[in-house]
Amino acid sequence: MTRQIRFNAFDMNCVGHQSPGLWAHPRDTSWRYKDLEYWTDLAQILEQGIFDGIFIADVIGYYDVYKSDNRNALLHAAQIPVNDPLQVVPAMAYVTEHLGFGITASISFEHPYTFARRLSTADHLTEGRVGWNIVTSYLESGAKNIGQGGLKRHDDRYDVADEYLEVLYKLLEGSWEDGAVVRDREKRIFTHPEKVHEIGHKGRYFEVPGYHLSEPSPQRTPVLYQAGASNAGRRFAAQHAECVFVAAPTKTILKAYVKDIRARAAAAGRDPYKIKIYNLHTVILGETDGIAEAKFREYQQYFTRDGSLVFWSGWTGIDFGQYAPTDLVRKVETNAVISLVEALAEGDPEKTWTIDELAQWGGIGGVGPVSVGSPTTVADILQSWQEETDVDGFNLAYAVTPETFEDVVELLVPELQRRGAYPKAYTRGTLRHKLFGDGPRLAAPHPGARYRDIEAVKRQEAAAAAAE
Repeated sequence: MTRQIRFNAFDMNCVGHQSPGLWAHPRDTSWRYKDLEYWTDLAQILEQGIFDGIFIADVIGYYDVYKSDNRNALLHAAQIPVNDPLQVVPAMAYVTEHLGFGITASISFEHPYTFARRLSTADHLTEGRVGWNIVTSYLESGAKNIGQGGLKRHDDRYDVADEYLEVLYKLLEGSWEDGAVVRDREKRIFTHPEKVHEIGHKGRYFEVPGYHLSEPSPQRTPVLYQAGASNAGRRFAAQHAECVFVAAPTKTILKAYVKDIRARAAAAGRDPYKIKIYNLHTVILGETDGIAEAKFREYQQYFTRDGSLVFWSGWTGIDFGQYAPTDLVRKVETNAVISLVEALAEGDPEKTWTIDELAQWGGIGGVGPVSVGSPTTVADILQSWQEETDVDGFNLAYAVTPETFEDVVELLVPELQRRGAYPKAYTRGTLRHKLFGDGPRLAAPHPGARYRDIEAVKRQEAAAAAAE
């Protein structure tokens, strides 16, 4: 039986997102990111193409590593200006029935108590179609501008993330029992107070004694996405993530990553195929290979070298403005995206990168590969990536929006469907049920499921504290 490929659309509430300079292309409309119609129109296009969802990236901060300032980031609209990702979701949900929404928010900048309410609200308003992309952030500028002085060390951020998830599980899964809300008009009882519990959390990083503010949403805990690829990030993903987003530039790197994540999940007692892994990919399509290649050459005329290196410098924490174009990328210890530095410097023995090659590579689609061709050619490529790496699907970045996504829906999706390699209809239900078929809630052995009996959890924690 042919394995089906899954798609998410990869976007951001900004101009250009992963393709610096392409905002100037006459058919690109990403400059309309401020308009609600941009998002509602895009959502309807994606639902027509039976995308799992739209995965909306975010950063708090700005890219000021390249040449030690943010001038080039501003000049080339390199993810600045940027707006909040969550606020566009209810409008997209209103005009669609099935499309999911993966929202990026950082544990470094959002307190879990208030963030839990934001998640529950979004899950209510989307009728259970929201997911959360858990990130720990990599831009020092963001931490400085909210008074933290700078980011915690990379692995320390994942220690905070572990406790952050614990607090959220307690609030979302355990604070309100099933059946707490009855809305009994005759008896004048809206909520049974005895079925709403304080979580009593007192940890190393957070102290949250009280109740969750929101009544249970359709999924309670939204679908959990995670994008860390370092050793600490992989450990975290194997424990918590239901969907993993990776940006591997080669099959060699992706295959090793997928194998490692599935092995870690199995070691943690989870079904390794209950984690869906999506790799970043950009596809440039035309009715024929020649038309697609001409479109790609046209797009390349608009990318900016400085804009590309602004991203690479911000992602890696390395100022690539200090090197000559022919210098090789080498591993440097940084506090940013460690896995990306390792992948570029030593991840694939068959590939070394010069600074100029790096800039050219990142000009369209960011870190991930770019495939150009007819629907038949690109379908062959994507199926080969899946067969050789065991990846589940792809987060598709755009070169020009909405043109890139329209081409996928009109050209590529029908070809994959003809091969039996892509869904022809949505499953009804919440995003979690659509993805896994197991209902709306986190299921054991996922660690979040153990927090449903919050009073039992509190007794266990009290006993453990007394034994220390």
